[in-house]
Amino acid sequence: MAKTGTTTQGLRAAIERSGYYPALVAEAVEAAVGGEPIVSYLVHQETTFDANEVRRHVTVLVLTDNRFIVSHTDEQAADGTSPSPYATTSTESVKLQRISSVVLSRVVANPESYTPGTLPREVVLTIGWGAVSRLDLEPAACGDPNCEADHGYTGSSTADDLSLRVSEAGDGPDTVRQTLAFAQALSEATAATPDTGR
Repeated sequence: MAKTGTTTQGLRAAIERSGYYPALVAEAVEAAVGGEPIVSYLVHQETTFDANEVRRHVTVLVLTDNRFIVSHTDEQAADGTSPSPYATTSTESVKLQRISSVVLSRVVANPESYTPGTLPREVVLTIGWGAVSRLDLEPAACGDPNCEADHGYTGSSTADDLSLRVSEAGDGPDTVRQTLAFAQALSEATAATPDTGR
């Protein structure tokens, strides 16, 4: 379930509606936001199945005038470090000028008859700010099939700090709309933020 909006009260209500340890999640997010006004937010809960366990995860994204805040909360079963189940919450605060990439991928059905304004059936929001990058390398080669020389490696580096997938079938049309709205607000904010050389 994803929610987007622009007020602290709206953010808290969205966290509470997610039903996922709302007191814990709200306290962590509100501490990270501090007294800054909220421009936009998105609350997304996902459930995964791991062998015989069901695990839940909530991601909260908050946009202020100066920062992009990411919060992740995961629940864990009892293990060798804890005799009872527990949850971990982390928040990261990123200055808007550090955001290098906001990618929104849309999946639409029947593209030949697409009408502007039609909701995509799925969207993937990927945001990069340089904290995590993925490097894919492969041996370089030349065009000569008989060449045995070492040509080194070639590859690509991809910013992979956050990727959030929502679908109409799994999350509902409101969630897709809210993700589109948050992505637009974040894109506009990063476009309006002067580049200070990061």
